[in-house]
Amino acid sequence: MKKALETEMGISWASLYREVKGKLMDEEMWISLGFIFMKIVLIIIAAYIIVIVTRLLIRKTFSVRIRGPLKYNERRQQTLSKLLENVVAYVVYFIAIIAVLSAIKIDITGLIAGAGVLGLAVGFGAQNLVRDVITGFFIIFEDQFSVGDYVRIGQAEGTVEEIGLRTTKVKAWTGELFIFPNGTVTDIVNFSIHNSIAVVDVNISNESDIAKVESLIMEFLGTLQDRYEQIIKPAELLGVQSLTTTEVVMRITAETLPMQHFAVARSVRRDLKEFLDRRGVEIPYPRMVMVQRSPEASGSAAIAKK
Repeated sequence: MKKALETEMGISWASLYREVKGKLMDEEMWISLGFIFMKIVLIIIAAYIIVIVTRLLIRKTFSVRIRGPLKYNERRQQTLSKLLENVVAYVVYFIAIIAVLSAIKIDITGLIAGAGVLGLAVGFGAQNLVRDVITGFFIIFEDQFSVGDYVRIGQAEGTVEEIGLRTTKVKAWTGELFIFPNGTVTDIVNFSIHNSIAVVDVNISNESDIAKVESLIMEFLGTLQDRYEQIIKPAELLGVQSLTTTEVVMRITAETLPMQHFAVARSVRRDLKEFLDRRGVEIPYPRMVMVQRSPEASGSAAIAKK
């Protein structure tokens, strides 16, 4: 019986060897595999070329729009260009994967149907993700803000570092990086769309001649546009902002390019201080009045009370 078993195993191994050898020696199989391999390589190369060419066309189109006479917003065009490039890449690579699976004789009909059912299930289970993606698309499409804008979202304030379909990243001037799911971005203040206003308050002492100080400030304001290219309109002296027991506060405003008002206000304060110092205008400072009584006066007051 042992010999019969060994004989049967030998025959099975021999038949398996002949079958494998026959497969390996089959020219038609190797030709078919070669064609399949060439198809896969051509599909991958074609997908890569399509993505590269499409990206170049998108960039060229948007660069022409930016330089065109209609004056499109450059930040928005760059953001939309990047979004379209990513969408095209995803679509082309997905089609390439389907074509590769079809080339290796895998039935993709059931796969696509299953992917549809799975996508529906995932959509119900990931409603927040879908909301984030849809909101991110409309943020980009409606140009609510762009990369490089200075914004306030909720309690966070800073420069937009990145806008994705799912999250938005805002970097504060102190270095903190805020990451928001796009679905939670509701209250937005964009400081970079319109011009900014620099506000400078000037404190002068109560003893100063207000009319003279106003004329000096007007003389100073007339030189600001030549000195600061960020100021786009003549600065204005609004007048007396407030009065205290020691000082008079006068307010100056200047319209600047977006987000340039902080730097302009600091420079104007410095230059105005030097300008007023050269013309003898006194800046208020804390004062202490000391009253010293003589001993004779104190004694006389005590006798009078009696």
